[in-house]
Amino acid sequence: MNSARTAWSSHTLSQIATTRLLLRWPNSGAIIVAVRVAILFLALCVPALADLAAGQRAYESGDYATAMKEFLPLARQGNADAQCFLGVLYYRGQGVPQNDKEAVRWYRLAAEQGNGAAQYNLGRSYSNGQGVPQDYKEAARWLRLAAEQGMVDAQAFLGVMFYRGRGIEQDYKEAMRWNRLAAEQGDAGAQFNLGLMYEVGDGVVQDYNEAVRLYRFAADQSNPMAQNNLGTLYLNGQGVPQDKKEAARLYRLAAEQGEAVGQFNLGGMYRDGVGVPQDYKEALKWYRLAAEQGNEPAQNSLGVMYSEGQGMPQDYIQAHMWYNLAGANGDAMAIRNRDRVAGKMTPGQIAEAQRLAREWKPKASR
Repeated sequence: MNSARTAWSSHTLSQIATTRLLLRWPNSGAIIVAVRVAILFLALCVPALADLAAGQRAYESGDYATAMKEFLPLARQGNADAQCFLGVLYYRGQGVPQNDKEAVRWYRLAAEQGNGAAQYNLGRSYSNGQGVPQDYKEAARWLRLAAEQGMVDAQAFLGVMFYRGRGIEQDYKEAMRWNRLAAEQGDAGAQFNLGLMYEVGDGVVQDYNEAVRLYRFAADQSNPMAQNNLGTLYLNGQGVPQDKKEAARLYRLAAEQGEAVGQFNLGGMYRDGVGVPQDYKEALKWYRLAAEQGNEPAQNSLGVMYSEGQGMPQDYIQAHMWYNLAGANGDAMAIRNRDRVAGKMTPGQIAEAQRLAREWKPKASR
């Protein structure tokens, strides 16, 4: 690789912890399923549960006004499941104006009665500062209560909090324990996190074979982060025989889901002709998708392609812009590349590139 380019990327620990913390909110499917069996079994002989079942059916059919009508009287009577459902309706603005504070109020009423789904949702509210001031200690307290009831999302989330030492003392062994409990229930995010800990040796002896096994479980559930990291293990022959075509296939799966690191890696495969035929236009396509999401290595690599005229006409203004964006996010190589290309530009061209960089805004993944 020439000095202006970047190496293949796995998700780093900081990237992964952040990604996991932002994973789905709230998991309304889990909330509904958690009470479905009891509701349907008892609904015929307990009127309150019949109303709850009616509210659930309305919710699932998208008739949120009827769901609200069924849940509200039960919630006021103290039914924890109805209170939790009501919190979800307020959080999502379904059948009522969206209101985080009202969502938290109903979650709390249900959580204080021991409702695991509500405890999880309340913990997430505290973690994200939605409807309440952000408070990681309170988040950890409620998430632990939900996790101890076997709530898989709470277990996985608590594992990340222990890993990062957020709201609780950092403890890799506890992070392993909670992620493992969630992973054993089939949670793809927890399987990925556990695989990452085995890959890098945090809280456990480094074991590429175990990392591959866990990443594969998550990748088979279409987890793009696991697909990307498993691709890197195939590329490097760590825990599996080296297979560059399989690496490219896995990167593509991640990239097609909008995963920026996977897009960057797939771009690199096309640029170098590794596991795929060399194709600068394809490299440009994937680098651009990642760069537009704010991925610094992709921004730097896109700058290289513009400065060298690979896959498109040479364009120092675009090169400078992308180098500048990557450099602003701390990419030292991009800063060197920007200064190098600036030596070939007029002051007017540099000013235009700087204007483009100032006006640039990241795009959502696609």
